[in-house]
Order: sequence, then structure tokens, then C-alpha cells
Amino acid sequence: MNLAEMILNQNGGAIVEQLAGQLGIGSQDARRAAEQVLPKLARGVQRNASQPAGLEALLGALKGGSHQRYFDHPEELGSSATVADGNAILGHLLGSKDVSRNVAGHAASETGVDASLIKKMLPMLAAAAMGALSKQTAGGGSLAPVGSPTSGGSGLDLLSSFLDSDRDGSIADDLLGLAKKFF
Repeated sequence: MNLAEMILNQNGGAIVEQLAGQLGIGSQDARRAAEQVLPKLARGVQRNASQPAGLEALLGALKGGSHQRYFDHPEELGSSATVADGNAILGHLLGSKDVSRNVAGHAASETGVDASLIKKMLPMLAAAAMGALSKQTAGGGSLAPVGSPTSGGSGLDLLSSFLDSDRDGSIADDLLGLAKKFF
């Protein structure tokens, strides 16, 4: 299961409903916008994990950042503290505000949702993404609403399965492919 599926389907779409309510848009619009943005955030996670010491830093952030609460309690997504944390996460995942603006602009052109609303959505989705990854890494329970059994493996095993984009059982080729883009 990919990151977008985990977030979009958590508790019957509670995160999407929360985003829609926070932004004053319909659930379908919030879902379409999130579907456009989440794969870009996932690529940011993959890119960070492909950099020297990036995987170790990511695992440290997932274990020590209390991010799981954003996934488990979507009502926290609109708080100023969550938005601030989400903006910091975006900085790590996307690199700059210019990239965030481009992501929002592209999502707006694909969905018809105003880019200013998607810009507001980005930090909330970034926080939710880290929350979903944190929950998986910690083995913090089943993601039953989306039909994914909890693995008894280590956090590295769980994150590795997320990073294995071609599902061949190895992340080495995936990380090498990402690293080649930087050189």
C-alpha cells in the first residue's frame, strides 16, 4: 500500500474530511487535491532516504517526532503547531518554498482547486504523511481501515517496504536510481 492510500483511507477518509473542513471545500475537492500532492511528498521521502545518512535521519525523525498523532487524530491537522511542524517537514521533503508553490500550482491546474487552498493544505498533508510513516515505523497498530495488516518487522523493514517502489524486494536499486538523479 502506498502513502497516499494510507492517508486517504485512514478511518474512512477522516483526514480528507478534516482537510475539507479546515479549507472550506468539498470532500471530493480535498481528496482530488491530496491525490495530486501526496505522490510528490512520497517522492520527497524517497529522495531524502537516498541521500547519505538520510534514511537514518528519517528513521530518527519518525521515532522521535511524535508525528503519529497527526495520523491518529486528524482533528489536530489544522492547529497552528501542526501547520508549523508541517511546514518544517515540507522544507525537508520538497526543499524550498518555490517547489511547494510549484506543487500547489500543478495540483490546482489538475484539480481546479484554488492554488492558495492547496498551499494551505500542503503542511497538513506533510504532517499526515509523517504521521502515517511514523505509525508504520513504530509498528503502532494496524492500518485496518485500508486493509493492511501490521507487520511484526522492524521500523527499517516497514520503511524499506515503502521505499521499494518497484516492489522487487530490494530498495538498493530504487535508492540507486534516485541517487543517479543527483549526479
